[in-house]
Amino acid sequence: MRKLIGIIVVTALLSSCSTLSYYWQAASGQVTLLNQREPIETVLKQPGTDAKLRQQLQLIIRAREFASQQLLLPDNESYRTYADLGRPYAVWNVIAAPALSIQPQQWCFLIVGCVNYRGYFAKNDAQALGEELQHEGMDVYVAGVAAYSTLGYFDDPVLNTMLRKDEAELVGLLFHELSHQLIYVKDDTAFNEAFATAVEQEGVKRWYATQKQPDQYLKYMEKLQSRHEFQLLLKATRDTLQGCYARPVSDAAKLECKRNAFVQLQTNFTNWRKRTGISQYDHWMAQPLNNAHLAIMSTYHELVPSFSALLQKTHGNLKTFYAEVQELTKIPKAQRLSQLKLNIGDAYAGKPGSSP
Repeated sequence: MRKLIGIIVVTALLSSCSTLSYYWQAASGQVTLLNQREPIETVLKQPGTDAKLRQQLQLIIRAREFASQQLLLPDNESYRTYADLGRPYAVWNVIAAPALSIQPQQWCFLIVGCVNYRGYFAKNDAQALGEELQHEGMDVYVAGVAAYSTLGYFDDPVLNTMLRKDEAELVGLLFHELSHQLIYVKDDTAFNEAFATAVEQEGVKRWYATQKQPDQYLKYMEKLQSRHEFQLLLKATRDTLQGCYARPVSDAAKLECKRNAFVQLQTNFTNWRKRTGISQYDHWMAQPLNNAHLAIMSTYHELVPSFSALLQKTHGNLKTFYAEVQELTKIPKAQRLSQLKLNIGDAYAGKPGSSP
């Protein structure tokens, strides 16, 4: 609470009324969330606890211990309490990009630095900002988020919004959010999210190795493969759009090229959907897609192979891996990106028949 009050006071001294209003909703939303926490052990002892919730929380307890003992993630009070927010998402993020660019707009905040989204505890507030940005000519995507990390400033609870996921996704989300507490660099959303995603995937692999459930891990890997194939469709569209926007033609011609690129994406997706029978992306593709959708997909996934390659270079030694990632946070952003991309080639060097 003292930290939240401090944020508000400093912001009041430095900010405009609109910025102060934003911080106030963030602070009050965080306070409300924290006040709804109960120790997981307390929830488990309550006779009225739903059987499915009880099973999920028992899974969380095991995964939480695994995260600290086997993955060397922070051993603190985060994810040892539970809160039912009574809504489907923890927060709603607003992502925006110019009509003729796939580079997401950044917002800068105290403590966390600059990120590629702006989060709200109330959906209506997020939608209001989205409409305002659309009126300014921006492409906008308002996305519900199941969980977020306060980077260790507070003891984050397990939320009801996280429990719609299956076992692999749930334990993976736990590993992902704890990873943000371990390593976080200001002003580099792509780095932070890719690092956490790489730890998440390695963590799920090791989780199922200890659980002796190879069939469940196989299902998880199949889902990762389908996600990878879907991301390739999006990447191809991103590449096409970059070409559209870089052409020395009129804005009208660029917009026509943009429309054609999204039509082609729908065609490519339909063909892939028929070939694979995978339906998990139907709802996402049913949205009126724009630059903002592709910008955020890139943010979360583009650098994951680089982190995975770095982990391979360390022969799976997480302590060494974390130390090397920490060193990367100390160098300038552009140099950090170049070094990360070198990892892929280094990891596969000298291995006949291998490719990234």
